[in-house]
This record gives sequence, structure tokens and C-alpha cells, in this order.
Amino acid sequence: QVEFVESGGGLVQPGGSLRLSCAASGIIFGSYGMGWYRQAPGKQRELVARISAIRITNYVDSVKGRFTISRDNAKNTVYLFMNSLKPEDTAVYFCNIAANPTSWGQGTQVTVSS
Repeated sequence: QVEFVESGGGLVQPGGSLRLSCAASGIIFGSYGMGWYRQAPGKQRELVARISAIRITNYVDSVKGRFTISRDNAKNTVYLFMNSLKPEDTAVYFCNIAANPTSWGQGTQVTVSS
């Protein structure tokens, strides 16, 4: 059974930073490209960052230069380091397999507000 457990969200002021973590189970983690997605209220879920099995990274334009995705295959964990946060980054953040997302976890809420 595939499972993703996200953590690390919270309330942060504009310009602040957060580190999100996602622990995966039920998959051969190192074989998959992984992605961080987010869903803001009233909007569709979007892929904001992805990292391939060989650690090639890609980002949506709105987060380039501010977010960094990384992975630790020994811990079956993918991270998202978020800097210079903006109010428009407010969303629930999820991780999943990048190419073919499967069952979704609960996500972790990120709220950027003064």
C-alpha cells in the first residue's frame, strides 16, 4: 500500500522560510521521480517542484529561485525548502510520484500571512 505522510507546514510571515518533509512507503522510493504539489483554496492542484531518480530538478516559474527540492533515498523522504515565502504560496502541500500520482496523503498546510 502506497502512503505519503507530509509534515513541516505552518504559519509564517511573508519573506519567511519553511522546510517540508514527506515520508513515503509502499514503493521502491529510489526508482521514482518525486514531486511536490500544492492546492490553494478554489484552485486546482499544481505540481511546483519535481526531482528525478537521478536528482534532476525542475520547478514551476512561480517558485524558481525560492524553493529547493531534495531527496534522501536512505530515508524514503523528499524535502521542499521554501524561502522568501509570499502570501500566494499559501496552500496545502502534498508529495507524490511525479509522473503518475497515486493515492494522496493528507498534505500539510502552509499559510503565509502577516
